[in-house]
Formats: sequence, structure tokens, C-alpha cells
Amino acid sequence: MKKIWSLVIPVCFFAACSSSDSETPQENPDNEAMYFPDNNSDVWETKDISTMEWNEAAVQPLLDFLEEKHSRSFMILVNGRIVMEEYFNGHTATTPWYWASAGKTLTATMTGIAEQEGFLNINDKVSDYLGIGWTSEPLAKENLITNRHLLTMTSGLDDANGDDVSPANLQYKADAGTRWAYHNVYVKLQDVIAEATGQTWENYFNAKLKTPIGMNGTWLESGDDLSVYWSTTRSMARFGLLALNNGKWKSQQVINTAYFNAMTTPSQGINKSYGYLWWLNGKESYHMPQTQFQFDGELIPTGPSDMFMALGKNDQKIYVIPSKKMVIIRMGDAADEANWALSGFDEDLWEKISAVIN
Repeated sequence: MKKIWSLVIPVCFFAACSSSDSETPQENPDNEAMYFPDNNSDVWETKDISTMEWNEAAVQPLLDFLEEKHSRSFMILVNGRIVMEEYFNGHTATTPWYWASAGKTLTATMTGIAEQEGFLNINDKVSDYLGIGWTSEPLAKENLITNRHLLTMTSGLDDANGDDVSPANLQYKADAGTRWAYHNVYVKLQDVIAEATGQTWENYFNAKLKTPIGMNGTWLESGDDLSVYWSTTRSMARFGLLALNNGKWKSQQVINTAYFNAMTTPSQGINKSYGYLWWLNGKESYHMPQTQFQFDGELIPTGPSDMFMALGKNDQKIYVIPSKKMVIIRMGDAADEANWALSGFDEDLWEKISAVIN
């Protein structure tokens, strides 16, 4: 395990460094300026944990738990500043790792950006952009599916056949809007964006999100018609910081507030703990990936009720907690058994985190 709570480490992976902007403070209700790292480097302001009135005696049990549970990196930001930054099992600040389904939130964000630029409307039919026959459904059923249904996991397409999003595998299960099912068909939004903008998905992503907030990383192919984002931990933290600030980076509103708010609040009445590809804590019920059961209560009872989350396979995590002005990142291998997004690890991890921050 390598501790670097207060260490400043330059990082440049793939096209990491953008070409403008200096750090810009932004006032928040706690009267401490919100900090954003410079876009041109990975120098990052830190805050000493001893100034936080946290329970420092609980820090080492948290770190031991993270290492025991196959973590590779862990970071806590408060008001944008790094309070904890830890690397385990040979991972470093410059090592890229996959986001898995936590990267769905990148696609949701890019959909909102493309809409605000006038390229698409989330209420339009997907076939308006991809043409008819992008599924194997009867045309009348295919025409029910809108971009919003892909954002909310309510396409009605059969989710039983894994990651394959070829037309042959996209088969009718229910009318769009009547069934929530965790499904990789959301990736078709990347094709919608490419068709609508006349650019490749990655070029548009780089220009409108990656570069404006100084992220590094790249999309790597993962099976047919799927790609997964890989980046360093600090780049994942940059995206979490953008989310903490309601889509604003320094003085630039990268994604408009109205869409951002819709993205991070319940998007339909079936799974109340799901927005536009973001998971939401503190709601009265939830659904899990790969089931049609409704569970009562909130997703993570040990976590803050206002928390919203990007959750990926094998416990890739971005936790955003507005009430605490906090972003928490966890990257690594599966804590216990392989999982799709949510796992019992979330609840156990938040017991350990709460012991520190409360």
C-alpha cells in the first residue's frame, strides 16, 4: 500500500493535458472556496486530514479494509481538495484502470451536451438517428423507444443475453417505458451522438468533456459494439468534481443545470433509485441489475441520503455527496465476488468511511 495524502504527483496519460485555464475558486455555502485543479497539469491542492475534525483513529481500519478488499486506488475530495489519496497492490497515480459501467455516466453527460448544442432531443425516437432496424423488434415497437428510454434503462428490450447489442440480440420484451432493466443497449446513445453531430463519438467526447475538465484516458474496445473508458484515478475524480458542481467546471457550465438535475434525480417510477445512468441513494425503493424485484429502502443505508453514484462492474465507484461537498473514488478488482454495479461492498465501505468522516 502506498500512502500519498499530501503528495503532489504529475500525471499525463494518453491525451491528459488540455491547453487552457488556471485554477478558479468558486464560493460554496460552507464559505470555503471550491477548488478546481488546473487543466494543464495534475498538480492538485490538498487539505490536511488533521484540519477536518475527522476521526483519525478510524483511518487505518478504512485503509486496511480497502486493501483487504482488492482495491487499487481510493480518493476523497472535499471542496475539490484532496484529503485522502491511496494506492494499493502496485497501482500508482499514473496507472490507468477501467471505469466499467461507472462510465455510463459519461455517456449520459455527453447526451445532455449534444442536446444543449441542438444536435439531438432526448425525447426523439432512436430510429430518427440510427434508422429503422437497429433492433429486431417489430417496427411499431421499435418506434416507441426514445433516447430518454436508453438513458433511463426502460427500452423494453430483452436484457437476458449479456453485452451483445447487435440488432439480432435486441429483442422485444415489453413496451418502452413499462419495464426497467439494466442493459448495455444504452451504448447506442454513443451512436446517436455520432450520427447527430457528424463526428466520431470519441472526438466529440474529447472536445466537449475530456478536454474542458482536463481529464486523461481513452475508450478501449470491449466486445462487439462496446467500449470502456480507462483513466487514472485523478481523472475519475475530475469528473466527480464536475458532478459535485452541477455540471460546472471553474467558470464554464459544461452541461446545463436543468439537464444535470434531471440526470441526478429519479427518471421514472419503476426504479426510483435511478436517474439518467446515475444511481441515487436515499430513495424509498430500488431495483438491482439482472433482477425484476423491487427492494424497499435506500440503496446504501450506511451512506448519505443525498448521495448519487456512478457504479461499475467489480466495484468501480464515484460517490458524489453534495451535503458534504465531497467526492469519493474507488477503483480496483471486485471486493468480493464479481458483480454488475451495486454490491454489498458499498454498504460495508460506507460503514468504514462514516467512521472517519463523522
